[in-house]
Amino acid sequence: MTDAAITIGGVAVDPDMRALLAAKQAASSGQLGGDARSSWNGYAAAMQRPYPEGMTVGDSTIEAEGADGGRRIAVRVYRPAGLPASAPCVVYIHGGAFIKGSLDSGDPIAWGVASQVRCIVLSLDYRLAPENPFPAGVEDCYATLRHLSRHGQLLGIAPERIALWGDSAGGNMAAATCLMARDRSGPAIAAQVLVYPCLTDDLSAPSYTTFADAPVTTASIDRAWSLYLGTRRPTRDPYATPLKAPDLGGLPPAFVHMAEIDCLADDSRAYVERLAQSGSPATLRVARGMIHGFLRARFSGPRAAAEFDAPCAFLRGILGQP
Repeated sequence: MTDAAITIGGVAVDPDMRALLAAKQAASSGQLGGDARSSWNGYAAAMQRPYPEGMTVGDSTIEAEGADGGRRIAVRVYRPAGLPASAPCVVYIHGGAFIKGSLDSGDPIAWGVASQVRCIVLSLDYRLAPENPFPAGVEDCYATLRHLSRHGQLLGIAPERIALWGDSAGGNMAAATCLMARDRSGPAIAAQVLVYPCLTDDLSAPSYTTFADAPVTTASIDRAWSLYLGTRRPTRDPYATPLKAPDLGGLPPAFVHMAEIDCLADDSRAYVERLAQSGSPATLRVARGMIHGFLRARFSGPRAAAEFDAPCAFLRGILGQP
């Protein structure tokens, strides 16, 4: 990357995004090798740092019962040093356009949340499309939440202090899981953090034109929706497209965090407006000059670090962490 100013869609890109742009370019050009899924893991690894001292990280499986039956779901659990015997938990749902992503690709973000919120984080490996189209992945998320509400104490989790955090496609699934929990009589969710979420398969909002050629393109989002929904597209199912839900009332407090330079930006704006109209508490934060994926850039400069800390501070307040 050069020192020359970069603009996308007429908006200047924050310099803290340069390393992230380079990592995205390496992934899209095939420099990281392998297929799209392994390349995605390599992209995440390029922005990784060592775990904080004293943090324990372990992989396991849970036996979860979902609407489509029982299955084993792979999870990774992060516990910072010094937590009490019963601690709050954030369920982390990784991004990847519904078709890629893993415990490894989500690792740099998940441990950062655990470290900064001072809580247990459980990251789950939900089923991916197109092999497992909607609603497989989101049912895994809801089944995991229900499992933790019933058995989380075995992991030292306080069941009354469980929040959700999802980015991109994971933001979609976090929002949908909140709707499921409301509609299916629980479990209770303390808060939801949605970071640059994709919330509708209708790509007619202005940001899809203004930032059509941003690092995450409108064409790629269109393809992701088609792979996720298949013959169900277009859909009005709120668990697939939360922005189309007829009622957004009765949901946990939401922190919706959008990148200014992102074709998905209008999804966040519209969702917060609808949450507010429905009486559900919602905060919108705009990461100025930043692109889709800015969470991964927190080690690249102070502005990117501040954007990572903002949703963490929101959760610290709600979960009662100092």
